Amino acid sequence: MAEAPEPELLRDPESYARLLEHVRAAVLSGVPGPRPPRSVVSASWDRSLAAHVDPDEGEAPFVYDADDLAALREAHPLAPVLPVLRQMLVSIADDAEHVMIVTDAEGLILWREGAANQLVRADHVGLSEGTRWSESAIGTNAMGTTLATGEPVQIYSAEHLVRRYHTWTCAAAPVRDPETGVLLGSIDVSGPLRTVHPAMLSLVTATAQLAEGQLRAQLAVRDERLRRVNMPHLEALRGRPGALLSAGGRVLAAQACLLPATVDVRRGGGTVALPDGRLATVEPLAEGYLLRLRSGGSGGHRPRLRLEYLADGAGSTTVDGRDVPFTLRHAEILTLLALHPNGLSAERLALQLYGEAGNPVTVRAEIHRLRSQLGASVVQTRPYRLAAEVDADFVRARSALRSGSPSDVLRAFRGPLLPESEAPAIREERETLTAQVRQVALNSTDPAVLWSFWETACGADDFEVLDTLLKLLPAADPRRAAVSAHRARLA
Repeated sequence: MAEAPEPELLRDPESYARLLEHVRAAVLSGVPGPRPPRSVVSASWDRSLAAHVDPDEGEAPFVYDADDLAALREAHPLAPVLPVLRQMLVSIADDAEHVMIVTDAEGLILWREGAANQLVRADHVGLSEGTRWSESAIGTNAMGTTLATGEPVQIYSAEHLVRRYHTWTCAAAPVRDPETGVLLGSIDVSGPLRTVHPAMLSLVTATAQLAEGQLRAQLAVRDERLRRVNMPHLEALRGRPGALLSAGGRVLAAQACLLPATVDVRRGGGTVALPDGRLATVEPLAEGYLLRLRSGGSGGHRPRLRLEYLADGAGSTTVDGRDVPFTLRHAEILTLLALHPNGLSAERLALQLYGEAGNPVTVRAEIHRLRSQLGASVVQTRPYRLAAEVDADFVRARSALRSGSPSDVLRAFRGPLLPESEAPAIREERETLTAQVRQVALNSTDPAVLWSFWETACGADDFEVLDTLLKLLPAADPRRAAVSAHRARLA
């Protein structure tokens, strides 16, 4: 989380700037000062001094001229989102006498925009395209420090290690590749001291998040195109275990197997070992890869996880035939992971378990307890997923709804899914599954099918189910008397 400047900065910026001058001088002299610097600043000063940055005479190095810079800009991953950055920041920067800056991951300024008079002022201190603003090059500054820490940061006046930038304030936030998580660069807004504003850090952070959202949307479009183009390769496996991977190894589509969200692939493909020990062959395609799981590979024993959660009672969880005590929360997590074989992040799990108020930290703690109970070979991480052979009654019921007969559906469905659960995703799955099974039972002309549904808690007091049973059951069938008596009690 970003560490904000002290409240005194906003109350009296000029006095705060003078205080920071004294703090900096004391730290550099090794004598006690009026107060310590902020922790983010102190750590940055340590890194900068270790890199031999000169606090009094340092200046940003110029490393690329205009011709070389043009090629770097064109190839940089942030180039496609530059219009969004301009829309969000340039007009605000102009009004506030600031300059908007975009760097690469090494602190090289690729783009810079703002009012003409502010660009001239920025030129005087080397805030121009082609200069490098990493901490190792020019010391503590918002761009370099956000790249060093991976967190948004605001740097004010003498918090800059190098003296010539003490008349500036700046705020920056990092931008990451949504596919790999790799740092792509930073977005910065810099300006004179008098223009400091409490919202500037929030603004650049929101803009960086918007840029990442745009990159994520573009990635989704590419993924869908890749799936569409390469799906014939997966279909050619004719149901054998395999998957389509992106160029970075992300699983885009899988069949007949559980896989981690990302497979570690080498350029050119070859044999890869999955985290659970299974071996697979990765074949390069025109874009991305085709993964084939080897049959009878050296993955060793995979535990068998059996989940019986369609019941009017408590249900059961077993691993390799061994009953495992479980809490409702653990049953909810196992259900969601079984329904999402490619895995879920802590954030997604928190949303599905608790709704908008969900906290990923709580989920991580529950997963830790669940792994301790079931074993790391059953529940794996990054993302959270089930690595066991899963036999879940609710999954069987889903499959029967798609391709089975009404009697198959009712054999699989013995009651509501985790009836005591109030988790949003579980409640939705329970209601959807129950409604589908109910409709199958009502549409069936076989009284045995409808009787099976009536025997569950979902159908016991359902008037439409009772009335349909009375129509289907012959007068001499003893079950008809039981249904009639129950109907009369409800009325």
